[in-house]
Amino acid sequence: MGCSPDAFPTEHAQSRVQLQAQARGAPPAPNGLRKREAGVIMEKYQILDRLNPGALGVNLVVEETETKVKLVIKQVECIDDHNASEALEELMPLLQLQHDHISIYHELFIVWHGEISSLFLCLVMDYYEGSFHDVIEKKREDKTIMDSQWMHCMLGQVLDALDYLHQQDIIHRNLKPSNIALVSSNHCKLQDLSSNALMTHKAKWNIRAEEDPFHKSWMAPEALNFSFSQKADIWSLGCIILDMVSCSFMEATEAMLLRKSIRHLPDGLQGVLRTMEERGIPHVNTFSSLLPLMLQINPSERIAVRDVIHVTFMSSSFRSSSISLALHGQVVPDVVSDMLLEGNMASVLEVMQNFSSRPEIQLKVIKTLLRMPDDQLGIPWPMELVEEVIAVMKQHERVLDIQLCGCSLLLRVLGQALAQDPAAEAPSDSSVTSVLLSVTQSHPEAQQLLVMVYSLLTIICSQEATVEELQRARLFEHILEHLDTFSRDRDICINGLSLFWALLVDAVIVDKAPLEKAPVLIAKVLAAWPTDAEMAEAGCAVLWLLSLLGCIKEHQFEEVAALFLQSIRLCQDRVLLVNNAYRGLASLAKVSELVALQVVVPEEGSSGLALIKETYQLYRDAPEVVENVCMLLAHLASYQDLLPELASSGILPLVQEIKARFTSSLELVSYAEKVLLRLEEATPPSSAGSQSALP
Repeated sequence: MGCSPDAFPTEHAQSRVQLQAQARGAPPAPNGLRKREAGVIMEKYQILDRLNPGALGVNLVVEETETKVKLVIKQVECIDDHNASEALEELMPLLQLQHDHISIYHELFIVWHGEISSLFLCLVMDYYEGSFHDVIEKKREDKTIMDSQWMHCMLGQVLDALDYLHQQDIIHRNLKPSNIALVSSNHCKLQDLSSNALMTHKAKWNIRAEEDPFHKSWMAPEALNFSFSQKADIWSLGCIILDMVSCSFMEATEAMLLRKSIRHLPDGLQGVLRTMEERGIPHVNTFSSLLPLMLQINPSERIAVRDVIHVTFMSSSFRSSSISLALHGQVVPDVVSDMLLEGNMASVLEVMQNFSSRPEIQLKVIKTLLRMPDDQLGIPWPMELVEEVIAVMKQHERVLDIQLCGCSLLLRVLGQALAQDPAAEAPSDSSVTSVLLSVTQSHPEAQQLLVMVYSLLTIICSQEATVEELQRARLFEHILEHLDTFSRDRDICINGLSLFWALLVDAVIVDKAPLEKAPVLIAKVLAAWPTDAEMAEAGCAVLWLLSLLGCIKEHQFEEVAALFLQSIRLCQDRVLLVNNAYRGLASLAKVSELVALQVVVPEEGSSGLALIKETYQLYRDAPEVVENVCMLLAHLASYQDLLPELASSGILPLVQEIKARFTSSLELVSYAEKVLLRLEEATPPSSAGSQSALP
């Protein structure tokens, strides 16, 4: 039994009021409910209209007094207090649902209507003028086929919402065309979710559902016996799809009778499926496969919502529809895009191409690729993948998450490919470097992104043409700026110095002017990390190359030489650092007697000559290190004033041993002979004979 708008309970019409309400987001009260006065409810809503009654109750169109927003209050008559409270408790979790395609309840409350001695559960919902019912009936009236692109879009949203509910262990229970509201032409929402307490109210069905059989024709066979499960929702959705694909040739009454008949006729669908094929309904093969699976009489034989999604959207006909959806900017539900990304790399790349303008899907694609094993990615060198990822990064340059995930994927692909084949060539397409440089400028504060871009550019720098391009793109200036700004960020500094090295080594420097600030900034970084061996190694490598290029000014010689000596003392166990530091010292000592003096003359109880002897003892079986040490000694010995210090420090027997041990290395022997010749010229015969051999 319902009531008219004028009969909506008022403060004066109530002999007894038991009011329990919960506004969405309100603080919890005892039992999760909050009591209010009846007058507050009546002040809050003004009744505008009364809609056609549904199977469960009366729908009132109201206006919220304060906001002037139109809403719908569904009044459901309850048997007693227990039934009302049970239904209310069951519906409370629905207030917390959050989904783009589900219309939630704003408020729930119970009122007692004294005039008719009835208890009502009131559910406050959003008001929408249109629904699937209106679209279907308009197509039925015009005898026109439902637009396939629109239908794909809407079904995707409905399935996304239904999958969300089922994942939350929530059953809609009342799914039908009029309960799928149209928010706009391409956006729909499920509404009017029900509860077990209301749907199993047998007396209520006798009053409402039997009066209007259309309301029951959408229900699953078992639901007529008050047995509800997720599979009941699948049946109802199957009936909705059946109505959408057949409305162009089937009258409303005929469609209703068909829905009722298939509950007990296993082959009841065959006739309408044949007619669909004869009339050329779009995607008829998909729906001919899908509907029999959804409309199985036995609920255990019905497919689940994820299976519906798979059949609907993984058919060959979907690819053209997906492109069209992307071009029209329509929302592709999460569950649909997730399903599409479950294939191999080829199918995943197809999704990437089809939805190129959709950043949220591109991010999912890249994350999916990151989770794929190497053999599926096609490592080494899946060039198609690299090109697609770069294209996505370029198109969505402002989306930081895409840039971070894209760089992670490129690092994995290129890094592992080089690990498998060190001789392989990295992609040198200018588009790659230009995109990487551009994204760092778009996200200047994204330090993690900067580190990954530096790492990628270091890999790519193996091609000379690329290095020249990066120089022209002012990469030297960018790195130095970042070293200055982020001197306290270890990852940026190490990766920045590594990239600097890659740009300098074996490259033709187009313009040396940008390199003038480098020694000062590298000194600043090394000072910020005085005990970091890896930082010292990267810094010494760059400083050595700068010394070779003549990019260290004379007034900076002594400071740089001190950095080389300090780094060697810090970590003599790192052979790369030792080699580069001695090369750098040799380069500076060759042109500066002050640097040579700095190495030879003891400072704070320790001289560079003592350090040289320590290094030789540690690396006496490493020809490369010994050669760099000997090269430095050769340059030191070229200064007449330093020869006495060299002689008195026991360098002569060290060099003699080196010459005797490395006879096969012509370069090393040449350096040793130069040192020996200079020392012998400066040392009297009696003094030379008294020199003892090295231990």
